[in-house]
Amino acid sequence: MKILKPLLLLLAIACISNVSAQEEKRFKIHTVAFYNLENLFDTINDPLKFDEASPIMEMKANRSQVYKQKIKNMARVIASIGADKANNSPAVIGVCEIENRKVLEDLVNDPLLLGKDYGIIHYDGPDKRSIDVALLYQKALFKPISSSSHELLIYDDVTRKRVYTRDQLLVKGKLDGDLIHILVNHWPSRSGGEARSRSKRVGAAKLNKRIIDSLQSVDPYAKIFTMGDLNDDPTNESVKKVLKAKKEKKDVPLKGIYNPYEKMFTEKGWGTTAYRDALSLFDQIMMTQPLLENDYSSFRFWKAGIYNPAYMFNKRGRYKGYPLRSFSNGGFTGGFSDHFPVYVYLIKEVKEEEGKTDN
Repeated sequence: MKILKPLLLLLAIACISNVSAQEEKRFKIHTVAFYNLENLFDTINDPLKFDEASPIMEMKANRSQVYKQKIKNMARVIASIGADKANNSPAVIGVCEIENRKVLEDLVNDPLLLGKDYGIIHYDGPDKRSIDVALLYQKALFKPISSSSHELLIYDDVTRKRVYTRDQLLVKGKLDGDLIHILVNHWPSRSGGEARSRSKRVGAAKLNKRIIDSLQSVDPYAKIFTMGDLNDDPTNESVKKVLKAKKEKKDVPLKGIYNPYEKMFTEKGWGTTAYRDALSLFDQIMMTQPLLENDYSSFRFWKAGIYNPAYMFNKRGRYKGYPLRSFSNGGFTGGFSDHFPVYVYLIKEVKEEEGKTDN
């Protein structure tokens, strides 16, 4: 099999346990990411949806120019995630806060992403504001096998009326030959306060857990990622008690879940979004135990990160240090999103006979 040189990485084996620090091995590396695109809506009013409440539709002028710049800004970020190690944009990236498939088509056809030949997996969901989740994937690297959209049935604690929110997207496919499953989420917001809205996110976590359990009942060794804007931190009930996500890799049982973002939040104080002078780490990528093993004959987790270069920060004023969002006070700021994207690196050892095909 021919190995693309941009996807090869020489790693000091000190990064990998149980192998001499003096040895070197060759590894492929791919990036798996998630990004909340903050109200990526088009400029066309859909009479069947409540899209007129989107920031871009509320603008009185220059909608087309703003939309084009918003697309460029999102493409700039996506093209850069993981590039410092993988020399490539994400092989797969989950996204949320998008209106429809058309905005994703415009995004992947931006000049910065066009050469990556991203495919799109998207379902129209029931969210009252018409915001959906989706998965983008490089067709040369990821081959979808199946996908499904899973409805979240939750109800308001006071009115008992159904809350129409985002479905959860499940995609099964092969990443450079390795079978993986990806869940893309955008859990209910904290509207009305964290305590009042908590049960909705707990409900979302329960649905997520049922999907994961169903996959593991078929294959206990399934490689599963669950990612998204959870509107909860790694320490909240939905993540810790329902998903039972572990902070330490050594504590993850066979059918358990590892959350590399818990340490970032509790020990480093890092976040992906900010509100009322407080950082939150709502955007997370978690994974099942088979992705943590030390056998690198197939893709395994290497490390996780938050993509937050200086250009994505607000540098002045009241919101200095916050993500430089796209929309504020009824206008376009020229910024990116009110969330930073998150990513994980996966590595797989390149066998000697494979490496020879490059010569």
